[in-house]
Amino acid sequence: MHQNESMTDERENLTWDGFGEAMRDLARKVLDSGFQTEVVVAIARGGLLPAGAIAYGLGAKNCGAINMEFYTGIGTVLDAPEVLPPELDMDYLNGRRVLLVDDVADSGRTLALAVQLLKDKGADVRSVTIYTKPTTIIQPDYAWKDTDLWINFPWSFKGTVREEDLGLPPTA
Repeated sequence: MHQNESMTDERENLTWDGFGEAMRDLARKVLDSGFQTEVVVAIARGGLLPAGAIAYGLGAKNCGAINMEFYTGIGTVLDAPEVLPPELDMDYLNGRRVLLVDDVADSGRTLALAVQLLKDKGADVRSVTIYTKPTTIIQPDYAWKDTDLWINFPWSFKGTVREEDLGLPPTA
């Protein structure tokens, strides 16, 4: 059992409709704050779909992704988050207003590392996540909902197609 999964196996279930509403709400929060996003950067993989949806909501066309890994499966993590190839063109971000997007700030270690990497490259960074958990070491600038439950995202809770076809439990 994952450390954040409750004993009753209760889960936070985000539906596709709920996802759409959450992304519109988050785009409004960013706009209402006055932050004028020039570039949307997703933390891949979990931030890819939210970043695209928020970018559309904001009318932002410059998008990129930073590939990071921390969770290697349900409840299993590396010692520290790692940046993976392909690399984002960090030089382009210097002096630009960047909205960094991820699905959840769980431990917050991946988000904190990504924020620091972008700031070190001269970006003016704001972060956004769909969910935050009480265990996070960093609070995103914008978030949709707080939860202490394991989250079923509509794009990942069934696992890979191969896992589903073979009747295997999801691994990531």
